[in-house]
Amino acid sequence: MTRKSPLDDPENAAHAWARYRRVMRLMFLITLGTVGIAVALLYKHNGAVSVHYYIATALGVGFTMLLASALMGLMFLSNGTGHDESVDNRLPGHDED
Repeated sequence: MTRKSPLDDPENAAHAWARYRRVMRLMFLITLGTVGIAVALLYKHNGAVSVHYYIATALGVGFTMLLASALMGLMFLSNGTGHDESVDNRLPGHDED
C-alpha cells in the first residue's frame, strides 16, 4: 500500500515550496553574476565582436544554470520532505525476498 506523502499536508507543502522559491531566487542572482562575469571575460579576450555572440552566450549560460538549479531544487525538495519514501517502487509480479 502506498503511504501518504508529507507534501499532501498543505502546511508542509507551503513550507517546502517557499524554501524552493527562496533557493531559486538565490540561484537567479548567482546566475546573473555568472553571466555578467562570462560576458565580461569574453569581451576582454575577444574584443568587440558581434552582439549576437554575447547574447547567445548569456542565454546559453543563463538557461543552463537556471534549468540545472531548478531540477536540483526539485530533487532536494522531494527528498527533503520525505516524498521519496512514500513512493511505492515495487513492480507487479516481482517479490523481494
